Amino acid sequence: MSGDQFFQVLLALLPSVVVFLTAFYLLRQFLGSRQHAANTQLLAEAKRGDRQHTLPLRLQAYERLTLFLERIAPGTLVFRVHKNNMTARMLHAELLATVREEFEHNVTQQIYVSDRAWQQVRMAKEETLRIINIAAEGTPEGANGTALSQHIFETAGRLTHLPTQQAILALKEEVRKLF
Repeated sequence: MSGDQFFQVLLALLPSVVVFLTAFYLLRQFLGSRQHAANTQLLAEAKRGDRQHTLPLRLQAYERLTLFLERIAPGTLVFRVHKNNMTARMLHAELLATVREEFEHNVTQQIYVSDRAWQQVRMAKEETLRIINIAAEGTPEGANGTALSQHIFETAGRLTHLPTQQAILALKEEVRKLF
């Protein structure tokens, strides 16, 4: 085959190759956009399904954390833990242990709430422990549990808002945003 014949064959095939490449490119673009649309739709459906499954879990986490905060509120905590014949030292240790146990029992709920909400819960726990410790420092050595209870009520009473109540308000605000 001579160079001239080769050039003529190439010239005859060139339009076919251009048409083939154009069709290939257009089909690829079309199928790619359909695939993207299908993936987007699948992702949206998956998110709706996830929301249906996770929303009850998230609400339960907010409920449990609210219950935790109510249980560690200084007044509630003292009434629940204080028993007759307890010394101030015994009551102090029992109050601290109770708050820590309650917190550890609910620590996994943090995966269902926002970082801001979890920080509020942690801060409320720490501030409650601080209230208990401040009251214990102001209670004379060898005093009974009633004296410590009274100091806890006085210390908490000096606050304009209890840390547990502030955290509960933050949790309620976030739950409202879910709906």
